[in-house]
Parts: sequence; structure tokens; C-alpha cells
Amino acid sequence: MLSVAHKPVLLKEVITALAVQPGGRYIDCTLGGGGHAMAILEHSSPGGQLLGIDADPEAIRTATISLSRFTNSTLLVNDNFVNLDDICHRYNFYPVHGILLDLGLSSLQLSDDPRGFSFQHEAVLDMRFNPNQEITAADIVNTYSEVDLANLIRSYGEEDNSYRIARCIVQTRPIETTLQLAAVVEEAVGGRRGRIHPATKTFQALRIAVNQELEHLEEALRKTVELLGFGGRLVVISYHSLEDRIVKHFMRRESRDCLCPLRIPVCQCGHKASLKLINKKVITPSEEELELNPRSRSARMRIAECIDNNGPTGHNKSKMPDFKTRGLSLN
Repeated sequence: MLSVAHKPVLLKEVITALAVQPGGRYIDCTLGGGGHAMAILEHSSPGGQLLGIDADPEAIRTATISLSRFTNSTLLVNDNFVNLDDICHRYNFYPVHGILLDLGLSSLQLSDDPRGFSFQHEAVLDMRFNPNQEITAADIVNTYSEVDLANLIRSYGEEDNSYRIARCIVQTRPIETTLQLAAVVEEAVGGRRGRIHPATKTFQALRIAVNQELEHLEEALRKTVELLGFGGRLVVISYHSLEDRIVKHFMRRESRDCLCPLRIPVCQCGHKASLKLINKKVITPSEEELELNPRSRSARMRIAECIDNNGPTGHNKSKMPDFKTRGLSLN
């Protein structure tokens, strides 16, 4: 993989949103190139600790180098954030002051990656974050029925021309590379219109399906509440409406005491709010950042703060440990 300049999105806003403090303990669930992790470690020094997680082994290798001066303060784990609770319990890394999820693709994955995340260059249709995953994008493209392909592209790509694209894919297969697929999609929709390539939504849909991104996001969000200390912050950056909708609904639901339908006069669910919304309106990149990093244009950030926890971890949210005097345990 080629080395590319990594520009973390909404960097200043993330540090503010997490309320990073010296000696704090933080989790970066989507390590990527390590840009956000580096800033968190710098602002939490002295005594700060960071657990970095990424399903992509290449991201772990890259971040290990970029974060080398913080070796004694970091723990980097090659795993999917859907396993967040297991990872934290394994390394006794909870409760924490903040959890960050920066969803979507990293610059490393978009730039000359041989796994076919981008249609800007020729590559195999793989799209797996972790090479140990079983299903690839080529498997989906070449084996799914026309109806199943159309439904997938429409559901995960929000593509209005999904049935036309699916029909063209089925008539053309086998399709093995990114440029082949991009050309098929472009032919199906009648060429390029505007600045967004017509294959963008189809590629998004395939990547989401291959990596089960939406299902993993929903499950991971539920686990964050159990791991945050009282007053700890949850910060999520999403890049399309499907992700943002899941995050928005989760934070709103967890900020309410009762989830019963309005027709029920007395609460029967017993649900108690575990989060407080910090920003009611979504946070987006500034004009200055958009000029410096056009890839940030679709970023949307939401913030919530932990106010209670009745999860299975059973730790007391009112008694956050003094992380300034507690070393990073790797046992």
C-alpha cells in the first residue's frame, strides 16, 4: 500500500467533543491512520492512555509506526469494534473518559489499496476490511440474484437506479475488478452526471454489505454505554445518512427515560436514560477544512455524554479511577 497523507476529519472538534484531559483514558474504535489517536494522546499527556482498534491489519501496522513515541501509553488491537466489550474486558480497559468512532473509509484504504475500495484505479473486487473475512464484493456481484443485488444496492447505497444497475451487472458477469464494475454501472445509468461518479453508491453498498457495517455499528453503540465512565463522552463521525440515522436514533433513545408508546399512560419498559445529548444539531466541517480536505465534505459528528449505567459490567459510574496514577495493563 502506498503511503499517503492522512488528514483526520474534524480533528479540533473531536478533541473538544471528547473533552480530552491529562491522564484520561480513551478508545479510538476506528484507528485508521492514527491521526485522531495522535491528537488524543498529545492532549491527554501526561498519563493519558489510548486503546486503538481497527479491523484492518494494515491500519494497525501504520498506526504502530506513527504512534511509536507513545508506545507506553497505547494498546493497538486488530479486531472489529463490534467486539468492543470483549476487547475492553480482556485488557481491563474500562471505564473510560471517551470513545470515538470515525466511520467510513480511511485515506489509506481509498489510496491505491489493492482490495478495491475505490474505482479510481484497477483492483480486485475484494472490499474486506480484514482479509480473514469470508465473503468478498466479487462474491456478491457474481453470485447474487438480480433481485437481491437490486435490493442491496438500493438499501445500502440509497441508489434510485438499483434495478437497472443490477440487471446490467447480471448480464455482464463475471465482473472481477473495480474498473469493470464502475464501467458497468456507468453504462447502466447512462453516463456520468455532476461531480459524483455514478458508481459511488454501488461501491458504498457493496462495502457495507461485505463488512456488515450497519449491523456492527448498532451493536457497538449499545456496548459503548457499558464502558463509559460517568461524564464520559461518546463521539461518532458518520459519512452517509444510513450511518447517521443509526447514531441519531441511538443517542436520542438512550437520552430518554421511557420508550413506551404514547398510548400507554404508565411506563412499563423501565428504561432509564444513560446518555445526555451534547449537540442537538449535527456538527459538520468548517469551510476551511473543506478547502484543505474535500473528502471531509460528507462528515457528520454527534456527541453524547454518559449520565448513568446499568449494564452488565457493573462498574460504579460515580467513581472514575484516577488514571494519572494507573499504568496501562496489557495482561
